[in-house]
Amino acid sequence: MAYGEKPQTRFIDTSRASAARMYDWLLGGTENYEVDRDACAQLLKIAPSTQQLARSNRDFLRRVVRKLAVEKGIGQFLDHGSGLPTQDNVHEIAQRVRPGARVVYVDNDPMVLAHARTSLDDNENTMVLDYDMQQTQEIRRATDGFLDWNEPIAALFVSVLHCLKDEPGPAVLIEAITQELPPGSYVVICQLVSDDPGVRDGVTKLMELATDNNWGRVRTTSEVLAYFDLLEIEDPPGLVDVNDWWPDCQPPPAHLRPTDWVEWGGLGRVRK
Repeated sequence: MAYGEKPQTRFIDTSRASAARMYDWLLGGTENYEVDRDACAQLLKIAPSTQQLARSNRDFLRRVVRKLAVEKGIGQFLDHGSGLPTQDNVHEIAQRVRPGARVVYVDNDPMVLAHARTSLDDNENTMVLDYDMQQTQEIRRATDGFLDWNEPIAALFVSVLHCLKDEPGPAVLIEAITQELPPGSYVVICQLVSDDPGVRDGVTKLMELATDNNWGRVRTTSEVLAYFDLLEIEDPPGLVDVNDWWPDCQPPPAHLRPTDWVEWGGLGRVRK
């Protein structure tokens, strides 16, 4: 495994919740602390479908990476805000169907980095970078020679953009990475959205408090749509609740769908 150029020097702060560790708990993982579990309990009171959404999002990640590797011929993946290792990570999905696929994980959570470096130590086609996902130019330079920036790359932003503040904001980040990617590349985007202002405001306030203001906000579908301005949206299925993005089985009927918020997005292609 190749690593980023910065050594790990930051300690794991267990006095405040971490979005990555909360996500781990929602997926049934064990790499979390009481502060994370308490924050999840509060979150579930505001948005009871949160755990269901986390699992649906993970299923979407599996499907979209598999589709990119098999049907689109993509052999390079740049995963922004990768989170804690769990079952079927991007490199496992991609390398299972396309041996030799190269995967770069970008995250700046100390616990994520520590676990990634341990679990990926023997995988020479995987790189872990200790960067904020908004450091586009630094990430570009650090991956030169590992990724071929003359060939198509899939940039993943799966359930992470709601962690970003509005300034400079997700749209600026997506524009920056899209301008760096070679023609024929793809960008995967989904984030938590809600039509209910009470859910949007309640979750945002809770997460700001729980993470010591290390979070962004829940947004609307129209805001996420704007992230695709420089991309050709893969249609069908277009931008949808991720349950409906090329599902492997019959998606849940309307009466069993969350009514508080959904994970919404899709796949965009970088124009030639």
